[in-house]
Amino acid sequence: MSRIGKQNIIIPEKTDVSISDGIVRVKGPLGELSRSVRDEISIEVVDGAVVVNPKRKTKFTHALWGTYASHIKNMIHGVNTAFEKKLVVEGVGFKVSTTGDTLTLSVGFSHTVELTIPENVTVSVEKNVISISSPDKEAVGAFAAKVRAKKKPEPYKGKGIRYEDETVRRKQGKRATAA
Repeated sequence: MSRIGKQNIIIPEKTDVSISDGIVRVKGPLGELSRSVRDEISIEVVDGAVVVNPKRKTKFTHALWGTYASHIKNMIHGVNTAFEKKLVVEGVGFKVSTTGDTLTLSVGFSHTVELTIPENVTVSVEKNVISISSPDKEAVGAFAAKVRAKKKPEPYKGKGIRYEDETVRRKQGKRATAA
Protein backbone atom coordinates (compact mmCIF):
# COMPACT_ATOMS: atom_id res chain seq x y z
CA MET A 1 0.00 0.00 0.00
CA SER A 2 1.24 3.45 -0.84
CA ARG A 3 1.47 5.70 2.17
CA ILE A 4 1.72 8.77 -0.05
CA GLY A 5 -1.16 7.68 -2.28
CA LYS A 6 -3.50 7.04 0.65
CA GLN A 7 -3.32 10.66 1.80
CA ASN A 8 -5.77 13.12 0.29
CA ILE A 9 -4.11 16.17 -1.26
CA ILE A 10 -5.74 19.35 0.05
CA ILE A 11 -6.32 22.05 -2.57
CA PRO A 12 -5.47 25.54 -1.21
CA GLU A 13 -7.44 28.71 -2.00
CA LYS A 14 -6.91 30.35 -5.41
CA THR A 15 -6.03 26.94 -6.87
CA ASP A 16 -8.17 24.99 -9.33
CA VAL A 17 -7.67 21.30 -10.15
CA SER A 18 -9.53 19.71 -13.08
CA ILE A 19 -9.35 16.24 -14.63
CA SER A 20 -10.56 15.55 -18.17
CA ASP A 21 -9.62 12.98 -20.84
CA GLY A 22 -6.76 11.57 -18.77
CA ILE A 23 -5.11 14.96 -18.22
CA VAL A 24 -4.80 16.67 -14.83
CA ARG A 25 -4.69 20.49 -14.99
CA VAL A 26 -3.74 22.65 -12.02
CA LYS A 27 -4.22 26.44 -12.18
CA GLY A 28 -2.91 28.81 -9.56
CA PRO A 29 -1.50 32.30 -9.00
CA LEU A 30 1.86 31.44 -10.66
CA GLY A 31 0.52 29.68 -13.75
CA GLU A 32 -0.93 26.47 -15.06
CA LEU A 33 0.54 22.96 -15.16
CA SER A 34 -0.81 19.84 -16.81
CA ARG A 35 0.15 16.17 -16.84
CA SER A 36 -1.29 13.13 -18.57
CA VAL A 37 -2.39 10.24 -16.36
CA ARG A 38 -2.40 6.53 -17.18
CA ASP A 39 -5.67 4.59 -17.22
CA GLU A 40 -4.62 2.41 -14.27
CA ILE A 41 -5.05 5.31 -11.80
CA SER A 42 -8.29 7.14 -10.96
CA ILE A 43 -8.06 10.76 -9.82
CA GLU A 44 -11.03 12.64 -8.39
CA VAL A 45 -11.62 16.04 -6.79
CA VAL A 46 -13.79 15.56 -3.69
CA ASP A 47 -14.61 18.28 -1.12
CA GLY A 48 -11.59 20.50 -1.81
CA ALA A 49 -9.12 17.61 -1.95
CA VAL A 50 -7.65 15.39 -4.64
CA VAL A 51 -8.12 11.64 -4.13
CA VAL A 52 -5.85 9.24 -6.01
CA ASN A 53 -6.69 5.51 -6.14
CA PRO A 54 -5.54 2.52 -8.22
CA LYS A 55 -8.17 0.83 -10.39
CA ARG A 56 -6.56 -2.64 -10.11
CA LYS A 57 -4.49 -4.25 -7.40
CA THR A 58 -1.20 -5.02 -9.12
CA LYS A 59 2.36 -4.20 -8.19
CA PHE A 60 2.63 -1.77 -11.11
CA THR A 61 -0.52 0.19 -10.23
CA HIS A 62 0.59 0.46 -6.60
CA ALA A 63 3.87 1.97 -7.80
CA LEU A 64 2.00 4.44 -9.99
CA TRP A 65 -0.39 5.31 -7.16
CA GLY A 66 2.23 7.03 -5.01
CA THR A 67 4.05 8.46 -8.00
CA TYR A 68 1.00 10.26 -9.38
CA ALA A 69 0.04 11.45 -5.90
CA SER A 70 3.49 13.03 -5.55
CA HIS A 71 3.29 14.59 -9.01
CA ILE A 72 -0.08 16.19 -8.26
CA LYS A 73 1.13 17.39 -4.86
CA ASN A 74 4.18 19.01 -6.52
CA MET A 75 1.98 20.62 -9.18
CA ILE A 76 -0.31 22.15 -6.54
CA HIS A 77 2.67 23.37 -4.52
CA GLY A 78 4.39 24.78 -7.64
CA VAL A 79 1.49 26.93 -8.85
CA ASN A 80 1.31 28.53 -5.39
CA THR A 81 5.02 28.90 -4.51
CA ALA A 82 7.67 28.41 -7.18
CA PHE A 83 10.38 25.78 -6.81
CA GLU A 84 13.91 27.19 -6.74
CA LYS A 85 17.45 25.85 -7.00
CA LYS A 86 20.63 27.87 -6.62
CA LEU A 87 23.94 27.05 -8.27
CA VAL A 88 27.28 28.56 -7.22
CA VAL A 89 30.02 29.11 -9.80
CA GLU A 90 33.50 28.96 -8.24
CA GLY A 91 36.79 29.54 -9.99
CA VAL A 92 39.16 32.33 -10.97
CA GLY A 93 37.81 34.02 -14.09
CA PHE A 94 34.57 32.01 -14.13
CA LYS A 95 31.65 34.25 -15.13
CA VAL A 96 27.93 33.81 -15.70
CA SER A 97 25.43 36.10 -17.42
CA THR A 98 21.95 36.00 -18.90
CA THR A 99 20.75 37.75 -22.02
CA GLY A 100 17.16 37.18 -23.09
CA ASP A 101 16.55 33.44 -23.14
CA THR A 102 20.20 32.31 -23.03
CA LEU A 103 22.51 31.61 -20.11
CA THR A 104 26.15 32.27 -20.97
CA LEU A 105 28.83 30.44 -18.97
CA SER A 106 32.52 31.24 -19.09
CA VAL A 107 33.95 28.36 -17.08
CA GLY A 108 37.51 27.79 -18.20
CA PHE A 109 36.97 26.46 -21.71
CA SER A 110 38.42 28.10 -24.83
CA HIS A 111 34.86 29.15 -25.71
CA THR A 112 31.79 30.33 -23.84
CA VAL A 113 29.01 27.84 -23.23
CA GLU A 114 25.51 29.06 -24.11
CA LEU A 115 22.41 27.29 -22.83
CA THR A 116 18.87 28.08 -23.92
CA ILE A 117 16.61 28.72 -20.93
CA PRO A 118 13.40 26.67 -21.24
CA GLU A 119 10.13 28.56 -21.30
CA ASN A 120 8.30 28.62 -17.96
CA VAL A 121 11.70 28.73 -16.19
CA THR A 122 13.14 31.95 -14.74
CA VAL A 123 16.90 32.34 -14.36
CA SER A 124 18.58 35.21 -12.53
CA VAL A 125 22.28 35.74 -11.92
CA GLU A 126 23.70 37.69 -9.00
CA LYS A 127 27.50 37.75 -8.78
CA ASN A 128 28.34 34.09 -9.37
CA VAL A 129 25.10 32.59 -8.04
CA ILE A 130 22.55 31.29 -10.54
CA SER A 131 18.93 31.15 -9.28
CA ILE A 132 16.62 28.87 -11.28
CA SER A 133 12.89 29.00 -10.44
CA SER A 134 9.65 27.74 -11.94
CA PRO A 135 6.30 26.29 -10.88
CA ASP A 136 7.36 23.01 -12.54
CA LYS A 137 9.65 21.05 -10.20
CA GLU A 138 10.92 18.75 -12.96
CA ALA A 139 11.89 21.66 -15.23
CA VAL A 140 13.88 23.32 -12.42
CA GLY A 141 15.75 20.13 -11.55
CA ALA A 142 16.45 19.20 -15.16
CA PHE A 143 17.80 22.64 -16.12
CA ALA A 144 19.89 22.90 -12.93
CA ALA A 145 21.41 19.48 -13.64
CA LYS A 146 22.12 20.50 -17.24
CA VAL A 147 23.93 23.66 -16.10
CA ARG A 148 25.92 21.79 -13.42
CA ALA A 149 26.95 19.10 -15.92
CA LYS A 150 28.81 21.68 -18.03
CA LYS A 151 31.53 22.02 -15.36
CA LYS A 152 31.20 19.75 -12.34
CA PRO A 153 33.16 20.78 -9.23
CA GLU A 154 36.60 19.21 -9.07
CA PRO A 155 37.97 17.84 -5.78
CA TYR A 156 41.35 19.62 -5.60
CA LYS A 157 40.47 23.34 -5.70
CA GLY A 158 36.67 23.09 -5.76
CA LYS A 159 36.39 24.91 -9.09
CA GLY A 160 33.24 24.37 -11.10
CA ILE A 161 29.47 24.68 -10.76
CA ARG A 162 27.85 23.21 -7.66
CA TYR A 163 24.50 23.38 -5.89
CA GLU A 164 24.34 25.92 -3.06
CA ASP A 165 23.87 23.26 -0.37
CA GLU A 166 26.28 20.74 -1.95
CA THR A 167 29.57 20.04 -0.22
CA VAL A 168 32.54 19.11 -2.37
CA ARG A 169 34.87 16.56 -0.78
CA ARG A 170 38.35 17.94 -1.16
CA LYS A 171 41.45 15.89 -1.84
CA GLN A 172 44.88 16.72 -0.50
CA GLY A 173 46.82 16.73 -3.77
CA LYS A 174 50.58 16.36 -4.14
CA ARG A 175 52.94 17.24 -1.31
CA ALA A 176 56.52 18.35 -1.53
CA THR A 177 58.74 15.53 -0.34
CA ALA A 178 61.84 16.06 1.79
CA ALA A 179 64.85 14.66 -0.03
